[in-house]
Amino acid sequence: MINYLPHLKPVRKIRYIIFLKDVLILALTTFGGPQVHLAMMFDRFVKKRGYLTEDELMELNALCQILPGPTSTQTVTALGFKIGGPNLAYLTLLIWCLPAVAIMTAFGMMVGYLQEEHQSLRFARFIQPMAVGFLIVAGYRIARKVIKTQSGLMLAILAALTAYVFRSPYVTPVVILAGGLTTALTYEKQTVMEKKPIRIEWANFFLWLGVLVGAAILGAVTQLLPVRLFENFYRNGSLVFGGGQVLTPMLYNEFVAFKHYLSREEFLSGLGMAQAIPGPVFAFASYVGALSMRSEGTYGQLIGSAVSTAGIFLPGTFLIFFVYRFWNQLKRYRAVRASLDGINAASTGLTAAAALALFEPMAPNWPMVATVLGTILVLELTKLPPFLLIMAGLVLGVLL
Repeated sequence: MINYLPHLKPVRKIRYIIFLKDVLILALTTFGGPQVHLAMMFDRFVKKRGYLTEDELMELNALCQILPGPTSTQTVTALGFKIGGPNLAYLTLLIWCLPAVAIMTAFGMMVGYLQEEHQSLRFARFIQPMAVGFLIVAGYRIARKVIKTQSGLMLAILAALTAYVFRSPYVTPVVILAGGLTTALTYEKQTVMEKKPIRIEWANFFLWLGVLVGAAILGAVTQLLPVRLFENFYRNGSLVFGGGQVLTPMLYNEFVAFKHYLSREEFLSGLGMAQAIPGPVFAFASYVGALSMRSEGTYGQLIGSAVSTAGIFLPGTFLIFFVYRFWNQLKRYRAVRASLDGINAASTGLTAAAALALFEPMAPNWPMVATVLGTILVLELTKLPPFLLIMAGLVLGVLL
């Protein structure tokens, strides 16, 4: 795979191989969603390898928070771009996504088979409360890193309350922008930096827009299900701010409530698994795509997974490539740098709201509550690998 990076000096090629190996390790071990991803990126990319500083990582993550698309995927892809340009960035994207996509595709095909055979999905019922436990712990760990002032804490609380009361995906960008604007007003505290004219290269923006419009037209003309699936996911990937938790209601409304491609039980089983596997939560799209084309057999399910995966990940990739090219010039403005604190605090609050919303339906069910609490205690008090917890949850689902 590294042969796609030709004409490199041996030292640089070795550095790229080490970086891609680090990305693969994270793709196989980062359970728990974007907040856990960020914490583990800090440990491996900042502390262990020194690819960038902690401030640079937080800046990059905050930038990805204000763009539509999968935040963790954009962050790690942009880091690949920073280290080795577009070729390394695309390889980074592929390696980061592949394990989760493969797992979710296989799970989708298995669920489709079980449903055809009229088998119950109760074996996966403990996965969702375990995912809530992962989310709570991840949010707490990230909050300790990014919330350093009382104003940041207040912003996080207000963001959590707002997102919890107004449960609409459109609230997420509003909350993030409001947090950023609030701290942008304190720009006087930031160090003055020399400003340079901002040069914008529009190629990736027009690529993103061209695919969006082209897919919509092609889907309307051909009415082919794979094309329409690609368009559906590309459109959702272009509109969703705030990560996988915000994507969930959008996919539920489109593929369960409106198009009936999946049942509610199938959707929730996949959602729980997507939140519990390593890698990007947006790999949930692979599961939905596979089940959406179950009537076409194994080959059709693989096509459905492939087009859905491409559709959900490409918009964020095109947009981060577009913005990252002039990010170093943009962040010289004090208001831009000051806004990042508010964006990080608001994002932490959104995580808390998502955890609460997911936990709420489980509250009357004491086994689910016990599973959430047990997951939190194990994560905080032991060093047990998360995948063992997931396996234990599946075993309990089978036995009980």
